[in-house]
Amino acid sequence: MQVRVGIAGASGYAGMEATFLLARHPRVELAFLGSESWAGSTAGERLGLSGRASRLVYAERSAWEAGLECCDAVLLATFEDVSRPLAPVLARRGTRVIDLSSAFRVPEEDDVEAVYGLPELFRARIPGSRLIANPGCYPTAILLALVPLLRSGLLEPEGLVVNAVSGVTGAGRRAEESYAFAELDDDVRAYGIFRHRHLPELRRILSAAAGVPVDPVFTPTLLPIRRGILATIVGRLAPEASAARIREAYLAAYADEPFVELRPSPDEVSLRRVVGTNRVCIGFAVSGSHFLACAAIDNLIKGAAGQAVQNLNLLFGWDERLGLDDLRWFRP
Repeated sequence: MQVRVGIAGASGYAGMEATFLLARHPRVELAFLGSESWAGSTAGERLGLSGRASRLVYAERSAWEAGLECCDAVLLATFEDVSRPLAPVLARRGTRVIDLSSAFRVPEEDDVEAVYGLPELFRARIPGSRLIANPGCYPTAILLALVPLLRSGLLEPEGLVVNAVSGVTGAGRRAEESYAFAELDDDVRAYGIFRHRHLPELRRILSAAAGVPVDPVFTPTLLPIRRGILATIVGRLAPEASAARIREAYLAAYADEPFVELRPSPDEVSLRRVVGTNRVCIGFAVSGSHFLACAAIDNLIKGAAGQAVQNLNLLFGWDERLGLDDLRWFRP
């Protein structure tokens, strides 16, 4: 028996990626697509899908709540101001909700309870949940590289510095001058310094892992490429830490993880290893008391839609690799 799944916000980059993934998922019937900008069009016209999914017609915003009633699970690839009121309504109906916005990643007092959906770190909390807060793209790469080491006490929690570069799809589909080709091409720019929307999420999860407040210096940088994130993390080893112990901590956390690839050094971590897949690639190096790690993901797959599908698989008790393990690297 297939599970009926709907996607709201299906014309954004993450929503489009989720549509492609779920249309080919062996246990899913894609039952609803919501998009204000594509309302009235079919998925076949917009995305070139074939089969049953190609005949789905994108619904305008006013029809979402009624249209999603038929769904067992919903992916909300929407902005926070849409997700915050809609997700609780759906969850109270008994629908499983995976929200890709930042609305529920840092709980507020009046929020419905959401589970932070980073399976490699919080897998046991996901099955049975009604609302999953899908992690942000930058935090996915950064947390997977740092949390096992902070939990093990191998890194000093103070003085962490993260420089991360991202393709422009991480900013969403925007008709703004600063995202026009002529403005982006041949340029590299940092943005959101000390105010990036992912900082509260990073502080929350890193602090919980370390058991003390952690406030990394985070510099996101936009590259003139379409997709991919490469995060470079610098810190200091704790007094009893060593390269061997860090390697042991990573292996203990990730040796059996289907979507984590541990490389011998950060030199071997690159976007080409991950773009087009649901994998994260991590490599580290130690020099004296200095620690450096690189982590790479595809921002639209492991950083958004692929991770949402991974969470969907866990919610329904399926192999979490379903619909994801045969994705391939993008190659010329």
